[in-house]
Amino acid sequence: MILFVALSVVHIALVGLDAGLAASITKALLMPALALWVVRQGGPRLLVAALFFSWVGDVALEIDGLFILGMAGFGAAHVCFVTWFVRHGALEGLRRRWWAVVAGFVAWAGTIAVLWGPLGEEAPELQVPILAYSLLLTATAITAFGVSIMAGIGGALFLLSDTLIAMDIADVARPEPGDVWVMVTYLVAELLLALGIVRRNRSEAIHDTAPFSAVEKAR
Repeated sequence: MILFVALSVVHIALVGLDAGLAASITKALLMPALALWVVRQGGPRLLVAALFFSWVGDVALEIDGLFILGMAGFGAAHVCFVTWFVRHGALEGLRRRWWAVVAGFVAWAGTIAVLWGPLGEEAPELQVPILAYSLLLTATAITAFGVSIMAGIGGALFLLSDTLIAMDIADVARPEPGDVWVMVTYLVAELLLALGIVRRNRSEAIHDTAPFSAVEKAR
């Protein structure tokens, strides 16, 4: 965790300084560092897979002409996230936190409504891919809230981060320095998603072994 946080601080500083190659190199190290922590914590394989696909996205977005590959990488990451959340009670949890479903789809619809026209003018070939990806991204944010508030906040920040990227593509004004805010929200998002999943995974493991522990104590 310390390694990931340290690399994140260095990377964000380099992005702010427009350091180019150095920023790209540190970016490629971020998700492996977080994945290493997850593995050491005994985190689930789907989370490790999500971080791997996020790494694919990170690297691809640094290379000209590989934007679609980068989006596909992140899309695969969101499939992993959503699958894990659904398997671990997200749908049941959303019956109590129904507001997350409403807020998620309102945010998605509002974002698409604002950006669809400008995207059509600036990058019409990306309209449909971005629409499809945005649905996966929104699904991550919503299902995350069904399992963990911490992970849900992470999913919401992921949505915000990628919205800032879409605003740049559509040539819509965004908060400056734009690239710094993209990375800050993205890295906090990945961290909160990882923390939320690891903690939930650990609590479920303790719950599953509790009856056996009670039997052993009774003996």
